[in-house]
Amino acid sequence: MDTPVEHLLVGVLAGLIVLTCVTVHYEALRLLGRTVGVHAHRRVGVLLVMLGLLVAHALEIWVFALGYMLVDWAPDMGSIAGIEAPDVIDYMYLSAMVYSTVGFGEIYPVGAMRMLSAAEALSGLSLITWSASFTFLAMLKFWPAALSQPAEGESDD
Repeated sequence: MDTPVEHLLVGVLAGLIVLTCVTVHYEALRLLGRTVGVHAHRRVGVLLVMLGLLVAHALEIWVFALGYMLVDWAPDMGSIAGIEAPDVIDYMYLSAMVYSTVGFGEIYPVGAMRMLSAAEALSGLSLITWSASFTFLAMLKFWPAALSQPAEGESDD
């Protein structure tokens, strides 16, 4: 049976993981913002922003996957239901589904581990929208101006 102490411990772990992921994301955006615009051709800049953000999201998913492993290995802190002996790929799969807010499929958290999945869903949604905003701003800067102007002979009404 889950106790409030178990939920609190997993909640503290979730807070530390969220803090780690937000820091990773911030640093990735900072790095992309400083280096891509200076060193890349305009079209390549958008591509590098997208690839850089995908790498950042993948790292964040793996950080949460490690959190699931820690919680699963601790006694009475929760587990993954729907699979008998989860391996590292199962933890990563669960993390990716929660992070992207796709939802639960054949495997899902039970017990206090649910605190971690709740924190991951909120964090993933926030970090993905942060990435979308950053990408929009990068596209305004890097995207060829010719695409935003009317073709010759057309009016812009």
